[in-house]
Amino acid sequence: MLVAWGHLQSKLGIAITFSYRKPVIGFLRFVGILNAASWFGAAIFFTFGTGLVPFSQNMKSLLGQANYPYFSGAIAQLFIARYFYFQIGCAMVAVLHLLAEWLYLGKYPQKLQVGLLIGLAAALLIGGGWLQPKMKVLHATKYGLKNRPEIRAAADHSFRAWHGVSQVINLLMVGGLTVYLWRATNPSDPTRFVSATKFAMR
Repeated sequence: MLVAWGHLQSKLGIAITFSYRKPVIGFLRFVGILNAASWFGAAIFFTFGTGLVPFSQNMKSLLGQANYPYFSGAIAQLFIARYFYFQIGCAMVAVLHLLAEWLYLGKYPQKLQVGLLIGLAAALLIGGGWLQPKMKVLHATKYGLKNRPEIRAAADHSFRAWHGVSQVINLLMVGGLTVYLWRATNPSDPTRFVSATKFAMR
């Protein structure tokens, strides 16, 4: 009974000779690299491309001098919201990929990899889940015509300060994703698996 249980466990990808093991390893590695590359590429594209569009001279000419200050920020918030949801999807795929490598291949997650993923997720939740909604409220207060001048001035000051914090978080995300992509494409121990005997004896 114990041997049979160990045999069943080996079908989840424990390092033993089965015809499906190499394709599964290849598929999981492909998914991991694709997700890391997509996440990193989106961060680069948004930080140095799309995220700057609402504040460009072309956008100013399109919206007009009167509409530009408010609507450029509102458009940027729409971009940021979509970018946030995309990053959430990438983070979820990264976690599922880590679990799949552990369950199906018996590969223990490394501390650096887990710590990096936790750091990226934390920065994502702080930046997109808490900071951006706060900045959205400040933006509305800043341009609210019914608000008193001193309230609008205070909101403008706070918005500028938090915008700087947001930019720092975004750059940290880019740096973290650079390391994450490098780790995904250069695994230090791609063939390290848990022994089937170890599982059989549990």
